[in-house]
This record gives sequence, structure tokens and C-alpha cells, in this order.
Amino acid sequence: MTQQPHDSDVAFIQALAELLNKNELTELVVKREYGEDDSLEVRVVKQATVVAAAPVTYAAPVATAPAPAAAAPVTVAATSDPAAHPGAVPSPMVGTVYLAAEPGAEPFVAVGSPVREGQTLLIIEAMKTMNHIPAPKSGTVKRILVDDGTPVEYGTPLMIIE
Repeated sequence: MTQQPHDSDVAFIQALAELLNKNELTELVVKREYGEDDSLEVRVVKQATVVAAAPVTYAAPVATAPAPAAAAPVTVAATSDPAAHPGAVPSPMVGTVYLAAEPGAEPFVAVGSPVREGQTLLIIEAMKTMNHIPAPKSGTVKRILVDDGTPVEYGTPLMIIE
């Protein structure tokens, strides 16, 4: 490290910080030699904020069919995190959700629909490929947690089957 401060060091460090931001870098390490026993080593690090650390969840259920007049009482599992529900169907990939085969068509399933294991629940478009997402088990669709045309991440709960 340098024994005496150089006036240009501050300007040099500021220029490195600007270069870091301008080029969207996270770290720069530079060693500047002034002489035989005189040098300056600078490490500029930008703290990265991780945005996609937690899976995206959609709290508002989508009602695709009219609700019956006498609805069942809401349980604690229905109001808690849908991803923790034992009947949650997670997204196996990143993509865009489509609840029907084509725009204007009937959805594959609706809240209250009985489903068989392997039956198509919805489609996720990923890289221009339409992927049919099958029911992992037989049961009844209790909640649909995504809207038609919504982007989803890997692991995002799509619906709940009980």
C-alpha cells in the first residue's frame, strides 16, 4: 500500500466506481504501481440486491366459475401460504400460464372441478413451446392461484387440489 497519499488517488477511485456502475459490474480490483515500494491496490465492490430469492406467489385466487350460494367455511390452510398447502400444484418451469387451450375457449378446469391424475390443468408457454401441466393426483380443484396470461417462476403455486 502507498506510504504517502497521492492527490490523484481519490479521483482514480471515483472513476473506478463510475466505471463499475456504467458497465453494470459487481467488482473491480486494480493495482497501481507508483514506484519500487509505492503502490495502491483498490478493490471496489457493489452490493448486489437479490430480487428473485423467494418464489413469487399470487395471493388472490381467480374465480372462473360462479361461487355456490352456501360456501364452505374458510379453513386456516386456505388463508395461509398456498405453497405450503399439501395439495398445492407448483409450476415445474418458468413461463406464461394459460388456463385454456386458446383465447375464448373453456378453461381446462375451474374451482370445484373434479380432476383425475394426469389430466391437463393448464398450459405453461416456455420458449414458444406449449407445455401441458398434468394433475399430480386425483381430487377436486379448490383454488386457482394464477390468472390467465400471468408469468410464473419455477415453484410458484398454480392451484390447490384436495
